[in-house]
Amino acid sequence: MYEVEKKQLYEAHLALEKYGLVSYTSGNVSVRVNDHVIIKPSGVPYSQLKPEDFVVVDLSGNVIEASKKPSIDTATHLYLYRNVSWARSIVHTHSTFSTVWAVIERPIPVLCTAHADVFGEEIPLTEYASVGSEAIGKAVLKVMGRSGAVLLRKHGVMVLGTSIEDALKKAIFLEEVAKIAYFANLMTIPVPLTNVEVEKLFEQYHSRYGQRRETGS
Repeated sequence: MYEVEKKQLYEAHLALEKYGLVSYTSGNVSVRVNDHVIIKPSGVPYSQLKPEDFVVVDLSGNVIEASKKPSIDTATHLYLYRNVSWARSIVHTHSTFSTVWAVIERPIPVLCTAHADVFGEEIPLTEYASVGSEAIGKAVLKVMGRSGAVLLRKHGVMVLGTSIEDALKKAIFLEEVAKIAYFANLMTIPVPLTNVEVEKLFEQYHSRYGQRRETGS
């Protein structure tokens, strides 16, 4: 069941490890397919993870197919899928520089063009919420903007995307801009880009950047 999606999720988890966004068993990626969600099994090291290990649940959390227990973060993922209509994939990490901002309890300001391009807003910070329930999902919805990227206070990162590729890309870029902002703050008190410039860069990136397939070509 969902062999293609499980393989895609497996590769996404390897990408998280490749980019240094996760360690050992931490973090997870999920994908929504119709009324089902596929998510990483709980406590399985990345070195031992296999595509067939991924767990299929429905939107109420009932296990549809599994050989292992689902992630402890499953309730959070399901709450977000039920309440964010465009979300098709969710990435959760404890990536170092992003989590530093979450630990010091500060949102990440828009200090560079790459941040404006991808996210178009500062990365907001949630209130503190305990792991293992819908509480984190509720906290995310209170502050989440159009980017779908949020810092979890004293915890880590939650990123919502329109696809696995979209969520993964945003998680990778988030750690990069968090690192830039961290070092910039060590050297000076940096001035964020203006809202007008952020909006211009965001619109340009999302409408003109990259390769577009021409209709009929």
